Amino acid sequence: MEAVQICGIKVYPFENRDTLIDYAFGRKGMLVAVNAEKSINADNTLRGIINENIGYCDGAGIVKGCRRKGVKKAIRIPGCELWLDIISRYAPQGKSFYLVGSRQEVVEGTVAKLRRQYPGINIAGYRNGFIKSAQERDELIDDIARTAPDIIFVAMGSPRQEILMAEIQKRHKALYQGLRVIRPFYGHFQTRTQVPAANGVRMVMEVCGTTHTHTTPHAISEICRKALQRQNLILKASGKPMPRKTTKWR
Repeated sequence: MEAVQICGIKVYPFENRDTLIDYAFGRKGMLVAVNAEKSINADNTLRGIINENIGYCDGAGIVKGCRRKGVKKAIRIPGCELWLDIISRYAPQGKSFYLVGSRQEVVEGTVAKLRRQYPGINIAGYRNGFIKSAQERDELIDDIARTAPDIIFVAMGSPRQEILMAEIQKRHKALYQGLRVIRPFYGHFQTRTQVPAANGVRMVMEVCGTTHTHTTPHAISEICRKALQRQNLILKASGKPMPRKTTKWR
């Protein structure tokens, strides 16, 4: 699998989720979701971590950037769905998991739901994402090295989660995936949600490449504006700026 360079970040343009999961598990690296915002705002530390691991397309702007560089079959793979695909694939095989993120009661609810959904799932350990001292950090790394899970999910927000996973990688080789957050009202790691919207709003959201429909017109307008801005920056960075088009509204 050959990576594509976008804004100085290596992105692997996978054509489907199964190929991504097979490649990542065989390599035992860190899966990092790359979107337009992360590619533009990443500092040298985060950029270096991504380039040493497996950055994949988790944004419409990144997908368009890959396609404009000649990878026509690149697709967007939402990280909030990918982690469940990984569990569905490897939980029945007896692979072990470790979860880090959110408040303690939320991660406990996540583990409880996973155990109901996947009876017999091997969860090696879990803890909240509020690491307040170097001692707590070291204790977490020691526990992961001791329990040796096959797959580790960390939901602390970028770039904190990538930096933490890079530290753990030095002690224990496994498949790592960073997620955004754990949503307390879902009781599990964040999943993609859609709220019914008018046809015009839905069309605009699809053009912008976003899947989150917010409840206020201002929020919808703001996220669409930012999404279009980020996509234009990515397309410019790919060396093939998007031509200006005039849309006629009927």
